[in-house]
Amino acid sequence: MANLNTRWRKENTYDAIVVGSGIAGGWAAKELTEKGLKVLVLERGGPMPHITGYKTATLDPWETRYPLGRLPDAEMKAKYPAQQRTGYALTEYTQHLFVRDDENPYEEKQRFDWIRGYHVGGRSLMWARQSYRHSPQDFEANAKEGIGVDWPIRYADLAPWYDYVERFAGVSGRKEGLPQLPDGVFQPPMEFNCVEEVLKKGVEARYPERRVTIGRTANLTAPTEEQLALGRGKCQHRNRCIQGCPFGAYFSSNSATLVAAERTGNLKIRPNSIVTTILHDPKKNRADGVRILDAESGQEEEFYADVLFLCASALGSTWIMMNSTSSRFENGFGNGSDQLGRNIMDHHLGVGAQAEAPGFEEHYYSGRRPNGVYIPRFRNLGDAATKKDYLRGFGFQGGAGRPSWTRAIGAPGLGADRKAELTQPGPWIARLGGFGEILPYADNRVTLNKDKKDKYGLPTLTFDASIKENEQKMRKDMIATAMEMMEAAGFKNVQPVDGDYAIGLGIHEMGTARMGRDPKTSVLNAHNQVHECKNVYVTDGAAMTSASCVNPSLTYMALTARAADHAVNAKKRGEL
Repeated sequence: MANLNTRWRKENTYDAIVVGSGIAGGWAAKELTEKGLKVLVLERGGPMPHITGYKTATLDPWETRYPLGRLPDAEMKAKYPAQQRTGYALTEYTQHLFVRDDENPYEEKQRFDWIRGYHVGGRSLMWARQSYRHSPQDFEANAKEGIGVDWPIRYADLAPWYDYVERFAGVSGRKEGLPQLPDGVFQPPMEFNCVEEVLKKGVEARYPERRVTIGRTANLTAPTEEQLALGRGKCQHRNRCIQGCPFGAYFSSNSATLVAAERTGNLKIRPNSIVTTILHDPKKNRADGVRILDAESGQEEEFYADVLFLCASALGSTWIMMNSTSSRFENGFGNGSDQLGRNIMDHHLGVGAQAEAPGFEEHYYSGRRPNGVYIPRFRNLGDAATKKDYLRGFGFQGGAGRPSWTRAIGAPGLGADRKAELTQPGPWIARLGGFGEILPYADNRVTLNKDKKDKYGLPTLTFDASIKENEQKMRKDMIATAMEMMEAAGFKNVQPVDGDYAIGLGIHEMGTARMGRDPKTSVLNAHNQVHECKNVYVTDGAAMTSASCVNPSLTYMALTARAADHAVNAKKRGEL
C-alpha cells in the first residue's frame, strides 16, 4: 500500500496547481508554464474546446426554437431563477454557458445576483470585454478617506503589468490623457456613429471636464504577430461575443492564454474537477495540494504542488478557503483576520437616461460594433469643483443605435403596411448607463452554509449584502447627470432610467479575501499571497481591496501576471 501511495503521489504532483480557468486562471497558467513550471489547471466545469465548443456561434435567429432565443418563462423559473436576472444574457444561444441554479443553489438574506458559468474558460467566454486600468487615485482612496484598509500596492507597482497584459490580450481604445483613467497599450479604436459624435460634441462643449470616448475593449482591431500566431483574428463586428468567437477576436482563456500555455508542453487541464479542500501541512505551514471531487465519477482525488493559485472567481475561491478548515485554520483557510467572506463589492448599475435623436433618419451604420461609448469618472477627483456629498464616483457606458424589426415583437399591428414599416430601422435612440463604485463594508458578507447542499452534496453559500446610503446618493447623481448630458447633446424626449439592482448584477464580485498590509485586517499581502500560508496565491476578484468604478478584469490579469512572476522567483529562492 505504501508503494501505491508513493506512486499515486508522484503521478499527481506538479510544480504548481491553478484552480479555475477563467480570466485569472488562464493568465496564471500562461505565466507559470512559460516560466518553466509544470502546471495542472483544475476546472470544475466541463471542456469547452476553442471554436468547436461554441455551438451557437453561427446560429441565425430563424434557427432557434423560440423568438430571439428567449427561453420559456417556466424553464427560466425552474432552472435559472438567478441566472435570468441579467435580463439579457441567458438565452437559447447561451444556455449552455450558464449554471443551473436548481443544481447549484445558494441562499440570499438580501437579494444577491450570482451569475456563473462552469466550463473551461469560465466567464472569460461571457464577459463584456471592457478593459480599464485602475488609477493612482483608486489605489490611494481607502487610505486617504479612512475606508476599509489601504491597498498594499500603488499604481506604479502595477503599471508595467498593465502594459504587459494589454499587449498580449489586445485592447482597442483611444488615449485621452486623463489621470483618473490611465492610458494603456492600445490597438486602433473603434469608431463612433453619427449620433455618438453629436453626443460627444454637445457634452464636451457644455461640460469640458467630461470626456466622451470610445470604450476600451478586448476585441482585436489590428492583431499583432503574436496574436495571429495564436490563431486569433480581427474582430468581425458581429456582436455575438457571448456565443463564443470562432475568430478568436476577443480575449478569452480559450483563444489566448490557455493556447499559449499548452504550447509550452508544461500544461495539463483537468476539467470536471471540483476543488473542495486545500491540503495544509501544519509542520511546514504550507499548502501541500488540493482535494477534488470528480464531477462525473463522484470520486475524490488529491493533487500536490509547491505553489497553489486560487483563481476560481471571488466567490469560488472564497468557498474553497471557507471549506478548508483544520486545526490550524478552524475559521477557514488563511482567515486569522476574520475578513474572509467580508467586504463584498460589485459595481452598481441600472440607472441613467435615454433619449431620441431626431434628424438622422437617413443615416445608419455598418456592422454590429461590440462596444459602446464611455464617459470616465468626473466626480470627487480631489478638487472642490468635482466634490459631491458622497465618496468615490462613477462612469457611464452606453451609445446610440436604431432598433431592428425585433421592436415589433409583442407590439400591435398586422398586414403589408406593418411589414413594410419593419423593413426600415427604428428611430435613433441614445442611452447612458451609470456604473458606480461600491465601498467595502465589513457586514456585506458571504458565509458557508453546511445545511443546504448542492447536487454534489457540498455546502453552499449564503449572502447578506446590499448597497448603502453612499451608493444611493450616487445613483441619484448618475440619473441627473445622464439626463443633463442628453439635453446638452440636443436630444429629445429625455427620460430617466431607474432600474432594478442588487449586488451581484454587475457580475464583478470582489473583495472577499482582500489584499492589505496587516495580517490582522486582510487575507493577502502585496504579492497576493495568503498572509498565513505564503505558497498560496489568490489573484481573482477576491483579492480586491477597493472596487473603483471601472470594469475590473484587466486588473485581475495584471495582478495575476505579477503574482506568477513573484511565485516563480520565490520558488527558485526556496521560499515556497
